[in-house]
Amino acid sequence: MVPKISTLSGYIHEYQKSVANPTGFWANIADSFYWRKKWDTILKWNFNDPEIEWFKGGRLNITENIFERNLFQHGEQKALIWEPNDPSESIIELTYEELFSEVKSFANVLRNHAVKKGDRVAIYLPMVPELVIAMLACARIGAIHSVVFAGFSANALSERINDAQAKILITADGGFRGNKIINLKETADEALLNSPSIRSNIVVKRTNQKIEWNTKRDFWWHTEMDKVMDEASAEIMDAEDPLFILYTSGSTGKPKGVVHSTAGYMVYAAYTFKNVFQYSSNDIYFCAADIGWITGHSYIVYGPLLEGATTVMFEGIPNFPNPSRYWDIINKHQVNQFYSSPTALRSLIAEGQQWIKDVKMPSLRVLGTVGEPINEEAWHWYHDHVGKNKCPIVDTWWQTETGGIMISPIAGVIPTKPAFACLPLPGIQPVIVDAEGNKLCGNSVEGNLCLQFPWPGIARTIWNDHPRYVKSYFSKYQGLYFTGDGVRRDEDGYYRILGRMDDVINVAGHRLGTAEIENAINEHPLVVESAVVGYPHEIKGQGVFAFVVSNDIPMNAIEELKNSIKKGVSKMISPIARPDFILFVDGLPKTRSGKIMRRILKNIVEHKSDFGDITTLTNPEIVDHLLQIYNSMEK
Repeated sequence: MVPKISTLSGYIHEYQKSVANPTGFWANIADSFYWRKKWDTILKWNFNDPEIEWFKGGRLNITENIFERNLFQHGEQKALIWEPNDPSESIIELTYEELFSEVKSFANVLRNHAVKKGDRVAIYLPMVPELVIAMLACARIGAIHSVVFAGFSANALSERINDAQAKILITADGGFRGNKIINLKETADEALLNSPSIRSNIVVKRTNQKIEWNTKRDFWWHTEMDKVMDEASAEIMDAEDPLFILYTSGSTGKPKGVVHSTAGYMVYAAYTFKNVFQYSSNDIYFCAADIGWITGHSYIVYGPLLEGATTVMFEGIPNFPNPSRYWDIINKHQVNQFYSSPTALRSLIAEGQQWIKDVKMPSLRVLGTVGEPINEEAWHWYHDHVGKNKCPIVDTWWQTETGGIMISPIAGVIPTKPAFACLPLPGIQPVIVDAEGNKLCGNSVEGNLCLQFPWPGIARTIWNDHPRYVKSYFSKYQGLYFTGDGVRRDEDGYYRILGRMDDVINVAGHRLGTAEIENAINEHPLVVESAVVGYPHEIKGQGVFAFVVSNDIPMNAIEELKNSIKKGVSKMISPIARPDFILFVDGLPKTRSGKIMRRILKNIVEHKSDFGDITTLTNPEIVDHLLQIYNSMEK
């Protein structure tokens, strides 16, 4: 097992050691894993080409580090607890031995369908155990899995299949999400009309709904599993062989197929999981993300299972059948660590206090947030009402491209500040630069967040498009990885993420982070959530335009509420940050991972009619609603 930091002095010591001797530091962490052959070179890198190779010459299989490495100590321990969408349905619990058996069996199914090392397998499944099994079976035989979130459209699925040239698709007849049934097979069939690389479509039976069937291409998961044995040897991989491709949407252009390597990702996911959440043996850990996103890959599947943890996987949504669902799951399974998103938390805040006020969750020790900077109001609600003032909050900053958490408190070790990601983890060397790339030293500085030294979990490339990888992350500032985020380092050296740099507004020469303005707006008791964008302003260059979701308010109180919000922003930040316009709306355009798509809002206020692909939004109908309200407002 990887070592765990348990004191603040221990963190300081480890961090200093990791900066002074990064290769020695990560070699020590990597020594705790099982290698078929140790590495020849710990690290070879430059950020100009760029080229990054960790543990070069090492040979291993990540599933041997999940199963063979853990079976002696954890074989009969629960590996996976599956909580269904409908709480009246039976849960599924798989021990490490049982999960291993399922993984080996499905590995043989894949081999029966001519999948071999290096082939790509697309996975389009709801949050069911077969999703985890399929991922690990791919890793077992050296195939590269590409999980596509089960809420994506047929066009989005086809686009990802074709870019990866996947040989096999794994999907389901359907999925449950709250009180809805999602017709996954129908969507997959539509996608496969334009996906000629797919030879077989393996279908999990989940909803039992009537579906179309292609006898030449479609195969039932359970039928295929009945044909095979549960013994399957592991394909031995080079350290730098790809483990998976995960597509992430840029603000423009087609999705980017982010590629993560086998060994570096393994070491980093396990190390960050163990330390950030302070996982101890026999704890029950619950991450409420979807495995279709990097959070689910790193902190539902790989990180926890590599460390012999018990990980809870949830099929449903936080407000079904009522807004106490998360808390019911936590109490049912005696969860010790809980990891969710600020968006989910704000949606629960809007449901009212009655769903949380009398709930006791004595097992909880650690709370976490992911996906976006958490606003202070939500942070305090989470700390006070969910954590009962006793659970540290790890407000984690990282990206699909980083593979794991980069800046975060270590639970109970690093003192926290509301809405601050706090300090870099050992091995992470952030720098703040100005627009020209000059490094801003010391504290009380604000600028662009970059990284000056590689870490094992860094993405190696974009699938079939290395020039885009170079352009996206390494072209803006010479010799640095540019995260695309703005950041402030305060007087204590703590980092506060200000939002994407394309979401920074320059008002009369003053750079204002949208996340900071939104945080101030969201502090208002009548505001559910908000999104801020810049718009062209004759005098100031850019003005501040706020889209605000509020509880029902009478028409005669709207102007009073606008003035109240503006005064609050002026007071919390500066009169410069005061919104010029506030538009009350029913909702905001969000991706399936819960992130607000600000480019759509920006296009609205800049009177641009091309919104790009909106099929990947969870609520594409909101765009017409926003346009209608915007066009009718008095400006």
